[in-house]
Amino acid sequence: MTDTTRVTLAEIAAEAGVSLATMSKVLNGRTDVSASTRARLEEHLSRHGYTRRNASQRTEFVELVFHELEASWSMEVVGGVEEVAHAAGLSVVLTVSGDRHSPSPDWIDGVLRRRPVGVILVFSDIAAPFREKLRSRGIPFVIVDPAGDPSPDVPSVGSANWSGGLAATRHLIELGHRRIAAISGPEDMMCSLARVDGYRSAMNAAGLPIDPAWIRFGDFHPDGGQAHGRELLALPDRPTAIFAGSDLQALGVIAAGSAAGLRVPDDLSVVGYDDIALSRWMSPQLTTVHQPLRRMGEEATRLALRLADGASVETLRMDLATHLVVRGSTARYTG
Repeated sequence: MTDTTRVTLAEIAAEAGVSLATMSKVLNGRTDVSASTRARLEEHLSRHGYTRRNASQRTEFVELVFHELEASWSMEVVGGVEEVAHAAGLSVVLTVSGDRHSPSPDWIDGVLRRRPVGVILVFSDIAAPFREKLRSRGIPFVIVDPAGDPSPDVPSVGSANWSGGLAATRHLIELGHRRIAAISGPEDMMCSLARVDGYRSAMNAAGLPIDPAWIRFGDFHPDGGQAHGRELLALPDRPTAIFAGSDLQALGVIAAGSAAGLRVPDDLSVVGYDDIALSRWMSPQLTTVHQPLRRMGEEATRLALRLADGASVETLRMDLATHLVVRGSTARYTG
């Protein structure tokens, strides 16, 4: 369009009497639009000076957006996105923007200029105005969702957080632990709450008491795990096991235990979450819940590319299974 400030695609669609979804189909060359509707919309687009790009002008990349890059966790997702994108002959552009809830407003202007084949967002959700802008330009997007509960109309790939929390806590209970604490992520994130709900369910099913002081909400980072671990281990009747909501938090918990003169797993059992590569290099190796981060990136990219090709999608939400990986940081309670 020669002057994007003069009229928007939404205004052109309204003027032509079509929806933004129909506008998107026409702009992307979809065939499921009647000839008369297509001709009418093409006339309005031409009148406003909008020139559609042809296939040779199509950008050949997928944009992957994080709010922060934490190498060991983020690279799992990056690897999954790259594998599927490269197999499709596409490159990957990496962007950092916003906070854990949504990308920043200036990002949306940039991505509309860049016009990627599709966008993969590692956020809790994406604001409604952003969604409409992307849809109006025919840019499909999918959220990789370990962190929230996106709107029902938002394509997303998540994982079974409640089941992960349940499995971690059951493992500790089966080892004979009764005083089990949980340190999850931020309290305003659905995944944090779901993992704690899994912990509560396991404790309740075993008939074990839950001391409110044993449940903490951190930030998924080592410093938070260490700070909460230090406080938990200073309690008069300290927990003998701690379920951490991320492997990085578990690393902080182990450091807190070491500072308190406790040996893992002899004096303190620790379970993490994510199963990042680092968990296999800790000493002892970390028992953790495997979250399929790489596959989440793969499936999100496959979904975005299907949407870009105009394929019909039966469901917009996919939840992948988690499972427990037992290593050396947990042991039977003998006290």
